[in-house]
Amino acid sequence: MTTTNNTSSTNASSPEAVKLDGLVEKLDEALRLLEQAPAFNKVARLPRVLDTARRVLLKDGGCAAIEARAEALENAGVFDGSDWATPQHLLPSLTTHALKNADANVVVIEALSELRLLAVSKHTFAHAEASAEHAHRYLTQAMALNLWLLFTPPTEAERATQGRLAQIPRSLFQHLATRIGYEHIIDTLIEEIWRILRQRPLQVEAIKQMVTQIALCQADPTIDLGASGQGAARLVSSLFGPTLACQEDPGIDVYRQRLERMDHTALQEEATGFARAMHDTGLVSPYHAVFLRHLVEESDQLIVEALGLSSTGRDCLLCYRELVLALVRTGVYPATAQAVYGLALTLERGILYQPPVAPAMWRQIGLTLSEWSQARLTLSYGDAVSPRARLLEGVLCMLGLPLGVGQGNNPTCQSARALSMWSYNDPDYLLQMVVWAARDDEIIMHFEGQPISSMASLSGVATELPIDLDPVSLIVVPHLDRIYAEMGRRCIGREGDPHRWVNPEFHGWWSGRGFCINVDVATGKLIDVDAFLRHFYASYHPYYNGNQPLIHPQPAGIAVTNSAGHFIGWHAISMLRASLDPDDQMRVYFYNPNNDSGQDWGDGVVVSTAGSGERFGEASLPFEQFASRLYIYHYDTLEHGELATVSGDELSRVKGYISRSWGAERLPAGGLQADPGIGAHPHAPR
Repeated sequence: MTTTNNTSSTNASSPEAVKLDGLVEKLDEALRLLEQAPAFNKVARLPRVLDTARRVLLKDGGCAAIEARAEALENAGVFDGSDWATPQHLLPSLTTHALKNADANVVVIEALSELRLLAVSKHTFAHAEASAEHAHRYLTQAMALNLWLLFTPPTEAERATQGRLAQIPRSLFQHLATRIGYEHIIDTLIEEIWRILRQRPLQVEAIKQMVTQIALCQADPTIDLGASGQGAARLVSSLFGPTLACQEDPGIDVYRQRLERMDHTALQEEATGFARAMHDTGLVSPYHAVFLRHLVEESDQLIVEALGLSSTGRDCLLCYRELVLALVRTGVYPATAQAVYGLALTLERGILYQPPVAPAMWRQIGLTLSEWSQARLTLSYGDAVSPRARLLEGVLCMLGLPLGVGQGNNPTCQSARALSMWSYNDPDYLLQMVVWAARDDEIIMHFEGQPISSMASLSGVATELPIDLDPVSLIVVPHLDRIYAEMGRRCIGREGDPHRWVNPEFHGWWSGRGFCINVDVATGKLIDVDAFLRHFYASYHPYYNGNQPLIHPQPAGIAVTNSAGHFIGWHAISMLRASLDPDDQMRVYFYNPNNDSGQDWGDGVVVSTAGSGERFGEASLPFEQFASRLYIYHYDTLEHGELATVSGDELSRVKGYISRSWGAERLPAGGLQADPGIGAHPHAPR
C-alpha cells in the first residue's frame, strides 16, 4: 500500500513542502516558548502548540515531522498534567475514543503521544518511563484495535462531529503502519480477537469488521505480511467459508443453488462444518443462516447437527420442535446470523423446560413493536431485516449468552447487570421486560411497594440514549436506567449508600438483604475494613462458609483502578461463584458488564477471562485480590459463616492491596488498623 505520510513523499521544492516547513518552524518556536515558560504560565502557552501541531498533522509528511520532535514535545511539557504524562500506564483500548473525539485538542494530543511512542520504539528517543519494547507493544495493540482507520474513509458521523479533524487519525495510522510494519499489527490483532472471542460477547460486529480487514490485508498484493497472519485462517474461514461448499465465498445466492442439489451425505458434512466453526469461534457465517433455513424443510437430525447440540439440546429441540422451527423462520437470516449461536446455546441451557419460557417465546415471535422501538432498532442496525427479527436475534443471543451482555462506554452498568442477571437466573422475567419495553414503551417496577414508571420518571444515569448496544439492551436499557435513577432519588435523605435499598428491589428477591460497605459515604474514607472483609470471607469463601456454594448471582460494587492502581470509579458487577481454579487457588468468578472484562487493575491485579477455570463470559481474580477491590456486597443475613477463623495474615495481605491502590487517598487517620473485633460492623449478621 502506498502512503504519503513520510517526508520523502513531498518534493522539497513543492508549495506543499514549503507550507509544511513553515508550519514546522512555527511549531518549533511554540515548543521553545512553552519549554521556557514558568510552570504557572505553561497552560496559557499550550493551545498555540496544539493548534500548530494540528495544522502540521494535516499536511503530507506532518506525522514524520512530529515523530522527529518527540523528545522536544516531552521536554517542553506538552503532556504534563494530563493522562498522557505517563505513557507506561496508557491503555490501547482507549485510543479509539480519543481519536474519534470532537475536541481537536484531545485528538491532537493522542496523535502526539502515539508518535512519541513510535520514536521510543525506534530508539530515537529514550524515555525515562517507557521502554522501546513497551512502546512497540502498545502501538501494535492500538493499531490492531483501530485497523479500520487504515482502510475506511471518514463516516458521515465522523465528518459531522470532527470535520477535517477526522483525517488526522488516518494519516497517523498510515504512518504508524509504514514504520512498524503490517506483520506485527496483524499478529497482535489476531491475538486480540481470540482473547475477546473467548469471552463470548453478544456484540460481535466490531470483531467481524476486524476479521474482514485481515482478509483484505491477506488479499492485497501491496501489503507484505511476511510470516504473520497464519493464525487468521480459522477466523476468516468461520465467516467467509466454514464448509466445503462455500469455502471460496461464492455468495448467498450461489450457495442457495448449491444446497438444492445436495444429497443427505453432503448436507450432513455441511452441518458438521458449520457447527464446528460456530462453537470454535463464537462467530456465525451468513452461510450458516442460509443453511439452517434450508434445513427447516429437510431433517430434524440435520438441524441438531448444524447447531452442534449435545443430548440436552437435542432433547429440548425435539420437545419444542415447532417453536424452534418458528424461531428459525422468524429470526434467522443472513443479516441476523448470530441468532443461530444464540438458539443453539439457549437449547443447551434447557430453559425452554421452564413452564413460562416457551409460551413467552411464542409471544416474542409475534410481538408487535412500537414505532419508537422500530425506529431505535432501524437507526442502530439498518433495515436489512425487520426490527422484529433483529430483536428476536437479540433475545436468543441474550438467553444463550447471559454473561455476554455489555454496556460499552455507557454509564449504564447497573441496567446491563440486571439484564444479565435476569437472563441467567429468571429468563421469563427478562422476556416480560422486553415485551413491556418493546411493545408498550413503558416498564413499571416497584420500590418498597410503590410503582415506578419508566415514562413518568425523570432522567436516568445516562445523559443521552445509548445506541451502541445489543438489540435487547437498546430497547430495554433506557427504561431500566430511568427506573434505577428514580429508585436512587427515593433514597435521598437516608443514611448510608442507596444501593443497600435499591439493589434488592431493582435486581430481584435473590439479592441478599444484608449489606456491607467499607467506604463512608459522607467523607469517602475507608471504614470498618477488617469487619467488612471478615464478613465477606464468612459469606462467600468456601473455607469459611461451610462450603456453601453461591446459589444466585449477587450484586456487588468494585473500585475500578487503572494499570497504575489509581482509582478510576465505582462499578457494578455480579458475583457468580467462588471455587478452586485448576491450580488449586481460590478465585471469585464474576460478571463484568463491560464488553471486555480482561483488565489490568495495577499492583499485579490482572483480571483473567480464560485459562483459570472461567466459563464463557466470566472474569475472575484470586479471592484476596478480588476482596481488595470490593467496596459493596450483599449477603443473606440468615447464613452464618465462621468469622473468627479468617487469619490476620490473610486480612493484612488484602489490606495491603487496598492501601497500595484505590484506598491510598482514603485511609483513615493512622492507616488501616488491626481488627476492631468480630461482629463490629453495623450490618454484621446476628
